Amino acid sequence: MHRMTTAAVLIGLLLGGPTLAADPPPLTLEAKIPLGTVKGRIDHLAFDPDRGLLFVAELGNDSVAVVDLAARKAVHRIAGLNEPQGIAWHAATRTLYVANAGDGSVRLFQAADFAPLGRIELGADADNIRLDPSRNRIVVGYGKGALAMIDPTNRQKIGDIALKAHPESFQFDETGSRVFVNLPDAQQIAVVDVASGKQASTLDTSALRSNFAMAVDAAERRLLVSFRDPARLMVYGTETGKLQTRRDTCSDADDIFVDARRQRVYVSCGDGKIDVFAQAGDGYDHIAGIPTIKGARTSLFAPATDRLYLAVRAAGTEPAAVWVFRPSP
Repeated sequence: MHRMTTAAVLIGLLLGGPTLAADPPPLTLEAKIPLGTVKGRIDHLAFDPDRGLLFVAELGNDSVAVVDLAARKAVHRIAGLNEPQGIAWHAATRTLYVANAGDGSVRLFQAADFAPLGRIELGADADNIRLDPSRNRIVVGYGKGALAMIDPTNRQKIGDIALKAHPESFQFDETGSRVFVNLPDAQQIAVVDVASGKQASTLDTSALRSNFAMAVDAAERRLLVSFRDPARLMVYGTETGKLQTRRDTCSDADDIFVDARRQRVYVSCGDGKIDVFAQAGDGYDHIAGIPTIKGARTSLFAPATDRLYLAVRAAGTEPAAVWVFRPSP
């Protein structure tokens, strides 16, 4: 048996064929969930783990799709919005928050049937939304430079944190005491002290521009920021604020997520690729570039389902859909 196996290997080498099965890619396309007739750009996503629902901000279509992940189909559409961008699910009050760039409003919808619960007027360009669980707040970036604090109990805005430019992605550090904020128009990464509600410092951007995507690797106490000009992934220590490493990455990045279980990072880019990085020492090594489709730059990694969901706009013969990627191993 040993001689036969050795002979087979030698024959395979002589013929130039593979002798061992190739390792599976770190992300495998598992399904494409159609969204139906949806025009234009698609922005951010949110997830309700209790019901297995994915919410998709269909910015160009002025709507939000509600996708049943188990059934793998869109089961509802919230229409009549105004360029929805940021979106968040607040489980404690079972409320969906949708930030609208077109009119600066944050609109609220109830869980049972997604009927309107009200709206909060921020004035201009309501964008990314984050949950602050330590203070039970909804935080929304908007306007020419502010983070709005919303109390989900009474559904009212209770304060602002002033910034030097319009905020794109922002993330709380692992302690919840600070917020890192991308300010691409000011070429800054702002560091905000939550207790005082004021910007405390900035991080060195090394003259890079267009910093939109951001994530925090809480276990490693690292901040990951993707720049578009040039396309770089910059890694900072959250405690020190010092740049630890940098890596080339795909172009037109709009989302970054940390897969803590596998110690990986996923960067979704509008140039038609998801870059995958693996933790290596003090930084991350690029291990794969997963091809997608041009313009598909927003995504969501949901640890509860262990899947990465990519928002794909309609283009050519490719319909609007959510592509579902399964990590491996």
